[in-house]
Amino acid sequence: MGMINEVSVTSPSSLFYNEMFDGSQVRRHYEKVHQMLSRMSMEDRMLRQSQMNGRLLEEGITFTLSDGDQANALERTIPFDLVPRIIPADEWEMIEQGTIQRVRALNAFLADIYHEQCILKDGLVPRRMVVGNRYFRTEMMRLQVAGGNYVTTSGIDLIRDEKGDYFVLEDNLRSPSGFSYVFKSRSIMTHDFPELYFNHSVRGIDRTLNDFRSALRNLAPTDRAEPVIALLTPGSFNSAYFEHTFLAQQIGMELVEGRDLVCGDNKIYIRKLNGLKRVDVLYRRIDDDYLDPLAFRPDSMLGVAGLMNAYRFGNITIANAPGTGVADDKAIYTFVPEMIRYYLNERPILNNVPTYLMSRPEEREYVLARLDEMVVKETSLSGGYGMLIGPTSTEWERELFAAKIRGNPDNYIAQPTIKLSTAPVSVEDQLVNRHIDLRVFALADGPNVHVLPGGLTRVAMREGSLVVNSSQGGGCKDTWVLAK
Repeated sequence: MGMINEVSVTSPSSLFYNEMFDGSQVRRHYEKVHQMLSRMSMEDRMLRQSQMNGRLLEEGITFTLSDGDQANALERTIPFDLVPRIIPADEWEMIEQGTIQRVRALNAFLADIYHEQCILKDGLVPRRMVVGNRYFRTEMMRLQVAGGNYVTTSGIDLIRDEKGDYFVLEDNLRSPSGFSYVFKSRSIMTHDFPELYFNHSVRGIDRTLNDFRSALRNLAPTDRAEPVIALLTPGSFNSAYFEHTFLAQQIGMELVEGRDLVCGDNKIYIRKLNGLKRVDVLYRRIDDDYLDPLAFRPDSMLGVAGLMNAYRFGNITIANAPGTGVADDKAIYTFVPEMIRYYLNERPILNNVPTYLMSRPEEREYVLARLDEMVVKETSLSGGYGMLIGPTSTEWERELFAAKIRGNPDNYIAQPTIKLSTAPVSVEDQLVNRHIDLRVFALADGPNVHVLPGGLTRVAMREGSLVVNSSQGGGCKDTWVLAK
């Protein structure tokens, strides 16, 4: 039992691109990993995996699963896999440049639609898809945004098809989660599998926390030497609360809830035992709707009354800016390659997954005739919710979705089922292949965009599943970018 289960690992399905294997051959950048795993006994590997999962539990690295009923919410650790995902330097350079290009174009699009609306006047994006979008905020019209960046932090989700080509699956621009899991994954690998990690020349990620802090500090509307940055969380019941506490601690932000804040003289203050402390930058992890009950939902208990007035007066910066959600809508996503050409006069480096808009009659009929082959998504939802995965759906589910599409076509897009790449995962006493994706994190700081080297590899832990989201039971791996 001293060798890896060769049958399950060296014979991946030829239907999918395998990150470690090219046919029966180990890819060059995985050779050291394969050799080390091959020398480990099954018992050693299981013990190592158990230690890693134990550390996740000890450190409280959790994600809350919920079916919508808060009473039934289940807090659990995200399954972490000991086999790293490795990306060679040249491959990463393409991903990095493609991500930078995309973030720049998306920021240009947001600046345009909230000011001159040139892309709408020129007919490249239908006006009704923007101004009728649930995330479009008329309150943001003509407002100047600090540094020109509506999107300071973003998470761009990439997948690979059966040929190994990368595609952008979606853009997460409102308050992308998963940042903390990148750092904790690296911490676990260096602590619990150092002989593997230090056997490779892996690009470090620690600098990114400084870049994050710098990007937020540079948004401050005042020239104070030490601007006050606060992270606005919905509270401990939120699924990503661990991440909120981690980022606040690591970046040096005040961790606040709406009830901790008060508006006075069109400025925002934190209530402290010794008085009020003015906030310069608010890194928000709540949706627009809940930011300010005077501007948006009057029943919101999560935000602070008067926040949008303070924002309009230029006394506080909100990151990411309100109204950014219109650019990560799954229907608007289809136009990002056009945005890149329009605003940057460049060819897209990273391609979109082919996408059908259900608002277009001919595309809608094409999809409805092939629902068993398609993935259908509700345009405004994320986290793996509101989806139909055609190949694994029942006839009843397809009929239900067909009725939804016909009833409100603007709310849906469809994509052919992409054969997501696979990678070896340690499950109990075996190494088996599971589908993966990659969330790449970018930080916009003025004209510069910094991309975290690696990002978060998410794993569909259930055999055959294509859904990698943490909210749907997915796991994660440490992602290594090799230095040149």
